[in-house]
Amino acid sequence: MAGAQERVLRRRIAKFSNMKKITRAMELIAATRVAKAQAQANAARPYAEHITQVIQDLAAGGADVDHPLLRPVDEVKKVGVLVLAGDRGLAGAYNSHVIRLAEKEVQAARADGHEYVIVTVGRKAEAYFKFRHYDIEASYAGFTERPSYEDAVSVAARITELFTNGGVDRINLVYTRFVSMGTQEAVVRRFLPLETTDVIATAGDAEARAGFEFEPSASAVLESLLPRYVESRVFSALLESAASELASRQRAMKAATDNAEELIIKYTRKMNQVRQDAITTEIMEIIGGAEALSEDNDDVSDIKFEQVLL
Repeated sequence: MAGAQERVLRRRIAKFSNMKKITRAMELIAATRVAKAQAQANAARPYAEHITQVIQDLAAGGADVDHPLLRPVDEVKKVGVLVLAGDRGLAGAYNSHVIRLAEKEVQAARADGHEYVIVTVGRKAEAYFKFRHYDIEASYAGFTERPSYEDAVSVAARITELFTNGGVDRINLVYTRFVSMGTQEAVVRRFLPLETTDVIATAGDAEARAGFEFEPSASAVLESLLPRYVESRVFSALLESAASELASRQRAMKAATDNAEELIIKYTRKMNQVRQDAITTEIMEIIGGAEALSEDNDDVSDIKFEQVLL
């Protein structure tokens, strides 16, 4: 019985040891990739800052801001939700937080009597909403950990088309904001229409450059740059989501590695206890057998001695 229990414990220890190796490797891979994701986000930030500055200069220079992406909405009838999740799991609560927040946005729109449109990025979000029979307008996957600008262009083009030609009056962006390696926050941001206060600045620097001449015109350049501005916002959100996913996976895999180590220690101690109990039992059996043999030998000696006396 003790031998069978020891074999079971040995198998469990071997299983958790293999699991520990896998989770440790995944933790190291995520740690390497999250550093690259942060570097990519930092490298893309100057582009977003410069394109924002150019738009501010154009606005300060008298460019007409009557653009479809800036059109005000008097009455919202249809709401769009862009969800940025991951392609894979094993990242703690990263996917569940952003998906549930997006579902709350959809439910709030339905409660207000509005129609809704869902655009998902990541297989986890697509699977979740499809399983629950939500209407998904478009899905994108395969690049959540390493998004490229071309991916952002594709997503931004679809979102812009829905807003300008698809009858969607407002689009909210649901993604995970990267705060630090230990903190990531699922947030909702209004994506379209662009807020005029976000795009146009009245700062003195912009007014100082308002004397520049733009060809063919400031309005034409602004009209060309606004879609690029939308793409940069999508790209920035994708990069932050990628960094958040990798940071969450690193923490989750570290926790899994620590748990596996604790289980290995626990089952090793239990196995040693079982072995010690088995050894103690065997020693007691040997001692008992020896005492029994000794008593038998004493009885035989007494019989022989009595026979000699007779």
